[in-house]
Amino acid sequence: MSTTTAPVAPLTIQDAEALVSAAHRAAEAAGVTVSVTVLDAGGHLLAFRRDDRAVLISGETSARKAYTALQLNAPTADLVDAVQPGGPFHTLPTALDRPLLFIAGGVPVRRDGRLIGAIGVGGGAPQQDHAFATAAVANLA
Repeated sequence: MSTTTAPVAPLTIQDAEALVSAAHRAAEAAGVTVSVTVLDAGGHLLAFRRDDRAVLISGETSARKAYTALQLNAPTADLVDAVQPGGPFHTLPTALDRPLLFIAGGVPVRRDGRLIGAIGVGGGAPQQDHAFATAAVANLA
């Protein structure tokens, strides 16, 4: 008996641009300036936007949040306690070639329950960044 699963459409550039736009709209509505990064399932950059008013480091922050959410297939907001001393991921941030960032604002993007990418938002307070990323993912058709 074969147990093949139906293919899932990958995250496209159009999807990524829609995620960036939705996150920026949510941030602008809250009066916050952010940077947004969207990665595909392989960790490749699909879309990025940094407002000239945003702090320069917000671009790197958004990228690392997206990468962390992708690698661990979980929102970064849910992982903060896991890297505390004694937590299950305590040594993980230094074990990878690319550092992970355990601050809220990174959210996996799934289609039909399967991981197809991730979005990271940086520039606001962590809880705001998480809300903007979550809102963007909820708007993805």
